[in-house]
Amino acid sequence: MSNTVLILGGRGRFGRNAADAFKARGWEVRQFDRKSENLWDAAWGADVIVNGWNPLYPDWAAQVPKLTKQVIEVAKSTKTTVIIPGNVYNYGADAPSVYGVDTPHGAKNPLGRIRIEMEAAYRASGVRTIVLRAGDFIDTQASGNWFDMMITPKISKGIFTYPGNPDIEHAWAWLPDLTRAAVDLAEMRNDLPVFADIPFPGYTLTGRELCAAVEKAYGQPLRLKKMNWLPIRIARPFWPMAKHILEMRYQWNKPHRIDGATFNKLLPDFEFTPLAQAMPLAVGVK
Repeated sequence: MSNTVLILGGRGRFGRNAADAFKARGWEVRQFDRKSENLWDAAWGADVIVNGWNPLYPDWAAQVPKLTKQVIEVAKSTKTTVIIPGNVYNYGADAPSVYGVDTPHGAKNPLGRIRIEMEAAYRASGVRTIVLRAGDFIDTQASGNWFDMMITPKISKGIFTYPGNPDIEHAWAWLPDLTRAAVDLAEMRNDLPVFADIPFPGYTLTGRELCAAVEKAYGQPLRLKKMNWLPIRIARPFWPMAKHILEMRYQWNKPHRIDGATFNKLLPDFEFTPLAQAMPLAVGVK
């Protein structure tokens, strides 16, 4: 009998890739439709819930606590494991440059605090939870993330735009790898701690290294240009998203990488996709 996974946010970046990864491994995949379905009914019979719900930044304060409470209540009643795509927001601007399971969650900014409180709610609930924590996503298609929306939209004009210091390390995750790891962890869920915080190492790249990889994949020289933040600052009074983008700007000027010790211990045979193989797909080169 196959396992069953319920995907919340199946149209989003993580949810879409997770659905593909679970299907490829023979799981029955259910896509939850918030407009027409009831979560209580949809979750019955599922073994795992992938919580890919991710409201827009301006809606986090209002929606994330409500969605968290709802998923916890359902998972507790159905005895379902919840998988959450975690991020590095929890650590904050003053954190050390290497993020691991023992790195304090010391973020003081609003978005960071919301993520800290969300994870704390899962930890306190007793619901079996896997937080698969990663850096910024690199997707197989344009999906509105930093990579495709801010960094690479002008590569056809020979311009690679970087939001911060191009000489420091930044954590990235290739979504097909990340969601493939989610399946691996789902299949060993009963052997993990009830609350499992698992940092995903992914790729650690400076802006210049990322530019070189994109340049090689795209097949033409690129000029690295620093992103102009002024339009976002000007838009702040009338564009709600702007203040949150500015709030997280520190991540582009703070060197950081993700410690893979926990991940590698759990999945020692996991094969990461080489950057040179992932990048052509990321920039639309077949």
